[in-house]
Amino acid sequence: MALQREVKQNLISKYKIHDSDTGSPEVQIALLTKRIEGLTEHFKSHVKDNHSRRGLLKMVSQRRQLLDYLKRQNVERYQQVIAKLGIRK
Repeated sequence: MALQREVKQNLISKYKIHDSDTGSPEVQIALLTKRIEGLTEHFKSHVKDNHSRRGLLKMVSQRRQLLDYLKRQNVERYQQVIAKLGIRK
């Protein structure tokens, strides 16, 4: 399920690094997190939807890879992203 245009633009504007930024790791992580949250809600009412569950696992894996990359490149930016999104304890 794709994100609505307004939601996507709000996320991009919130997490962008510079004015024309749409593909930095922070933005990609934020977009994936929003989609993961949406699918998590979907599974509360559609427990047996295994095809979508596979997509969810792929998104979680992709987000994990982006977080690992960001942690290797710049630990400060990594910590800021996980604090803003609240995805780590």
